[in-house]
Amino acid sequence: MKKFETPAIEVSELEDIPDQWRRARIAWICKELPAHKTPTMVRILNAQRKWLRQQDGTYIALHSMRIRENEAAFRVYKWMMQQHWFRFDFTLATKLADYLGKERKHLKCREIFDDIIDQGRVPCESTFHILIVAYLSSPGPSVLDEACSIYNRMVHLGCYKPRLNLHNSLFKALLGKTQGSSKHFLKQAEFIYQNLTSSGLLIHKDIFSGLIWLHSYQDVVDMERISALRAEMRSRGIKESKEVLVSVLRACSKDGNVEEAEKTWSKLLSINHSPPSQAFVYQMEVYAKIGKPTKSLEVFRKMQEQLGSTSVAAYHKIIQVLSKSQKLGIADSIMSEFINSGMKQLIPSFIDLMGMYFVLGLHEKLESTFLRYREVCHPNLTIFNIYLDSLVHTGNLNLAEKIFNEMRGDVVIGVNSRSCNSILRGYLTSGEYVKAEKMYNLMRQKKYDIEIESSLMERLDYVLSLREKVVEEPIRPKLTPEQREVLMGLVLGGLQIIRSGGKRRSHAIHFEFNEESRIHSILKGHIHDKFHEWLGSHDDIPSSFTTISHSYFTFYADQFWPNGRPCIPKLIHRWLSPCVLAYWYMYGGYRTSSGDILFRVKGSPEGVVSIVKALKVKSLNCRVKKRGRVFWIGILGDNATFFWEVVEPFILDDLKDLLIAGGHSDGSLEIQCINFDSGSESDEKNSGYSDTDTS
Repeated sequence: MKKFETPAIEVSELEDIPDQWRRARIAWICKELPAHKTPTMVRILNAQRKWLRQQDGTYIALHSMRIRENEAAFRVYKWMMQQHWFRFDFTLATKLADYLGKERKHLKCREIFDDIIDQGRVPCESTFHILIVAYLSSPGPSVLDEACSIYNRMVHLGCYKPRLNLHNSLFKALLGKTQGSSKHFLKQAEFIYQNLTSSGLLIHKDIFSGLIWLHSYQDVVDMERISALRAEMRSRGIKESKEVLVSVLRACSKDGNVEEAEKTWSKLLSINHSPPSQAFVYQMEVYAKIGKPTKSLEVFRKMQEQLGSTSVAAYHKIIQVLSKSQKLGIADSIMSEFINSGMKQLIPSFIDLMGMYFVLGLHEKLESTFLRYREVCHPNLTIFNIYLDSLVHTGNLNLAEKIFNEMRGDVVIGVNSRSCNSILRGYLTSGEYVKAEKMYNLMRQKKYDIEIESSLMERLDYVLSLREKVVEEPIRPKLTPEQREVLMGLVLGGLQIIRSGGKRRSHAIHFEFNEESRIHSILKGHIHDKFHEWLGSHDDIPSSFTTISHSYFTFYADQFWPNGRPCIPKLIHRWLSPCVLAYWYMYGGYRTSSGDILFRVKGSPEGVVSIVKALKVKSLNCRVKKRGRVFWIGILGDNATFFWEVVEPFILDDLKDLLIAGGHSDGSLEIQCINFDSGSESDEKNSGYSDTDTS
């Protein structure tokens, strides 16, 4: 491949500068700048402001790039931009952006890339290419979106034809996301495929299999497009792999296409006599779609015979199919088999089974199943809600009230709109109007919708009408002590606080969860329910949501985000309760493969020392390391085990296996490799930090 063509920089050599003092001064700056951190660099450059001009600055930046001190070159470039004599230099910006991108400094490269766009210029092909690769090589939840955006601008704005390796790298990154998030990149994947086709480039078989895979995960499957891709594969002499056939089976299971599923199954058996367990699951789903649960059961038994084992997904699917078709005896038998297998993740099947018993009115069976569930599973809100509905339906209000209070008092379970409506229905049916009014007030405070039968709604209206006719003021939510502690822990973990645009001094809390993290996917539902009265209603809880603006949140903005910058409050030592530490750990902490616990925090060295002192008072010794503008607090070895004992009562049950100190990581957690035995460190006696480990 030919190298990218980039414009050359025209700059005078040092010996061509006429003034001896200027040559000496520039040589001194070139030697001095790389040895200092950013603030000192800026001070040195500011001291030369009277005589330093663009040609001199360009030479210094270019010299820094020649000796691979690109950070110094970037600081010189940004300093030049602030001077009154600065004139945009496309060649310098291009060269600097390319050098920074090659070092995977994607944010600085993007900054210069945007400068070029703002000047009305189109970046060079090399800049587009290098920036995309830099994004793909960097960690973070949004880097892939940015890489796709730059790729699209490369094609539309620059009219460039990306190289084959760039197409393939971006496509591979799209497929590397989890199933739930990858399916949103289908249009982008199709765009890459069209660019490959129009450019006449060689299309690898993985592009075809990846596209079919993405199509098969869509909520509404386009079988015509999948057929067209398969035909294109055959025309190019590419054989369908096992992965392609499994994807086709997945698509058929969603579409209910039995004929195509059976053809695909035959092809799969011809190339692999032991198909993957997931293929059996899709076969079961296909037959369930056309109302043949017996055929689904046959596939399930055939799977057990051929593979000699049964996957969790297969148990989930067959119990779901049998429950929907109300095959009581068989469903109960397979559920017992599932429990006795020792496998975990039983909750989805318990939900299906109890839902079937409720529909059929078998409330005694439902209760015995609930008691069985409590013996083998962690608490779950949906299952408790089904049991609560059953108790209310059968008129067992005393036990229903007891279960509701248990749910409300357990931070892991909690209550939601369904729970409150159920118990409200029970109170109104049995004539407990005082309790019904209290529940109504609670639901108003939580902003839950009233969803009860019209006859009961009339009773509720009558009960409310008996009160004195007074002007009702809207119930204003207040932060409970528990909510304050939860917020404190989340803010330490990186939660954002947004200032409202109105005249009143109020703020909003922006909750954001990483879709790639199993921990965050569990935690977000709990947090959404915990702050329900401060949020809008959501049918499906999104990965990010924002509270209403309120003056109650201003305290947290003043303490943790004064002047719009992260800060550690002076009184932090008073607030580090076990509950705060637990939520900080769940939201923003990390567990390494060796079982140590790490926290990432931004703020001043003095603030970090305050945290270290507060932890030491709790007999938790820790170590601190600075990397760039971020501090890492490490609780290592036996200290991590003791920390776990302190916070475990406040950790959600579903997260304990993932977060327990000293355990082995299962790959679901973000693991940070921080060496606390080298580089800059701190304890309560040392608040001086070096930048030797800056990344």
